[in-house]
Formats: sequence, structure tokens, C-alpha cells
Amino acid sequence: MNVSRPAVHPVEAPPMTEAAVHGPRVRMKDIQGMPGTKGGLFLRLSQFIFSIISVSVMATTNDFRSATAFCYLVLAVGLQSLWSLSLAFVDMYALLVKRSLQNYIAIRLFTIGDGITSTLTFAAASASAGITVLIDNDLDKCSVNHCTKFETATAMAFISWFAMSPSFLLNFWSLASH
Repeated sequence: MNVSRPAVHPVEAPPMTEAAVHGPRVRMKDIQGMPGTKGGLFLRLSQFIFSIISVSVMATTNDFRSATAFCYLVLAVGLQSLWSLSLAFVDMYALLVKRSLQNYIAIRLFTIGDGITSTLTFAAASASAGITVLIDNDLDKCSVNHCTKFETATAMAFISWFAMSPSFLLNFWSLASH
């Protein structure tokens, strides 16, 4: 019986690529706090809760319209609450369908939105804090104004901004590492 036998021919090894020399490129791990993670969802929900508390407390006073800084605080924190709630829904969807949100376009959108809303919230909280100190310490008119409510709303806005900062920084870091 005549059976053909396979012939082995020497083959040159392909040149070493950069991946073979330095190891394969690994994608950045999803760090808790980034979009699409449980930590990111927690940050978004805490931003939303504190901003809603700030808006609610400020809206329960009848004279918050007397100072432009308080109106600006209601506007900025209201915008932040809408932004945080919408991204919380996106995070919930990503967690439910087990999708990663590490898309360059999405990260860029999240970073720009977080940067704008956090800047607006910080500026509004700082301006409201200045007006509250003016009313309380300099003018001594807390007896006729709602200083406690103004201070509470301002503090909640600052806490909401503190919850927004890690989201922005992690998104910015992810955007820079792409």
C-alpha cells in the first residue's frame, strides 16, 4: 500500500511584534465609580439624592428668589439632578445587560457633561454660601430670613458636588488613557 507521508518544511519565525516583546496590551479594568459599574451607579444616585434635597429645601422657602445666587443654585442643582438621574438610568441598563460603557464617544460625553454640571454646581454652591454668610454674619438678618434652610440647601449642593467629583475625575482619566 502506497500512503503519502506529510513533509515538514522549515518555516521562518515571523519577526517579533511589539506585543510579543512587551506583552499583550491589556484594557483598563472597569474601576468602581466609572460608568457601567455598581460604584458608578452609587455615585450617580447619591448625586441625584443630594441635589434633589438641595432643590427641595431651597424651593420650600418663599424668599429664595430675593438673591440671584439662590436662584442660580436652584437652576444648577436642578440641572445636575437631571444629568445624574439620566446617567443613573444608563448605568442601570449597562449593569442589567452586562455591557461595558468604555466606548470613547460615551466616555467623552460623560466627561464633558460631568465637567459642566460639576462646575456649575460648585459655582452656585459657592455663591450661595457667600450670600448666606452675608445674611447671617454681616447683616444679622437671620431672624427674618430662612438662614437654616439656605445653609442646608447650600451644604447639600456641596455634598452633591463632592459626589460628582470622583465621577468626573474617573471619566477624565479614562478619556485620557484611551
